[in-house]
Amino acid sequence: MNGNTTPRRAGDVTTDVTDVTDVTGTSTRTKLERGRGALGPALELVHTGRAPTRAVLTAELGVTRATAGAVAAELEALGLIRVDSRPGGAGGAQGRPSHRLSVDENGPVVLAAQVHPDGFRAALVGLGGHIVATAPGKVEVTADPAQVLGAVVEAGAALLASSGRRCVGAGLAVPSAVAEPDGTALNPLHLAWPAGSPVRSIFARCVRAAGIEGPALTGNDVNLAALAEHRHGAGRSAQHLLCVATGHRGVGGALVLDGRLHSGSSGLALEVGHLTVNPEGRACHCGSRGCLDVEADPLAFLTAAGRVPGPEVSLLQQARDLLRAEYADPSVRGAAEELIDRLGLGLAGLVNILNPDRIILGGLHRELLQADPDRLRAVVADRSLWGRSGGVPILPCTLDHNSLVGAAELAWQPVLDDPLGALGAAA
Repeated sequence: MNGNTTPRRAGDVTTDVTDVTDVTGTSTRTKLERGRGALGPALELVHTGRAPTRAVLTAELGVTRATAGAVAAELEALGLIRVDSRPGGAGGAQGRPSHRLSVDENGPVVLAAQVHPDGFRAALVGLGGHIVATAPGKVEVTADPAQVLGAVVEAGAALLASSGRRCVGAGLAVPSAVAEPDGTALNPLHLAWPAGSPVRSIFARCVRAAGIEGPALTGNDVNLAALAEHRHGAGRSAQHLLCVATGHRGVGGALVLDGRLHSGSSGLALEVGHLTVNPEGRACHCGSRGCLDVEADPLAFLTAAGRVPGPEVSLLQQARDLLRAEYADPSVRGAAEELIDRLGLGLAGLVNILNPDRIILGGLHRELLQADPDRLRAVVADRSLWGRSGGVPILPCTLDHNSLVGAAELAWQPVLDDPLGALGAAA
């Protein structure tokens, strides 16, 4: 027996553990050192709420109770989670109380931002998808991406300065397909940006200039909304999750397969806004006609209802307010039914191709589903083979600012993959 005891420090997956060798010749320290590979999976389980107790963490990781305890203690030492010192509730085998686990609400944050045609929103987001602070910005989005991205980072830096929190990365959601691996906004149809704008490199440059540490990453807004909903909202537990949403302008879609975004060979998959749902319909920015993008977005709804949009608030807010306040008006109800039918036709085609086990709707589409759920579900069921035979659940998104939370998920991912490597032993 070796009587040397190593003191606890961040970076060691152990807590004052004596190096004892068992009958197999494997030391306790060696067993716990192996637990380092479980830090990332363990953090993701707590981050997504799938491991509320240490007993559940043990079962999910498939490790011993001692290793799970050491892993949880290490994540706590890194300032990422909290371990309740007093076990409570039946969480273990034979109903034994188990230590409760939660993200550390005072831990590090990431800077998350979303750009849309009416401006932007910046936020600080902690683990668990918790928005710590947020600041909207109403600016003119010019043809120069650096103009709005500079304002975004400036607003985020101000939030960081007032919060005093450590920032470990930054994520940006944009209303465009983002081509990989270069991070270019391939088709920002509803912004004045040139096609192919290098938004990831511009964002990273602004982040570095502001003195913000960690990776700076960029993604499509609906892709990131789907990721956030899958981890923290209406998409939890779905294996094949289809998300369709309309924000301030246009329609986007995303698919999460087995917990991962399906982005195609170069990040451009699921451009559902350019499905044709009305061959004789409105001209689309892509050059086609009758696309979902122009047949089922806020502007289409306001136009169909005979309303002239004003400049005071966003098109999305105007459409939401009209739907909520004046749904009994025949012109408003008729416009809603028209959009529901177009949306249902598009969803039915996607169900036939993708066979999802759940569909979630965001933005104005969430409001349309809640206004007349039976009509939308009937259109999808009538138009899709799997809809008639399988009854695909169609649910509203549940997270506020889900694209913003998704941008945060993008920034948190390196920490979830390797907490020690991302934060360092001195964290």
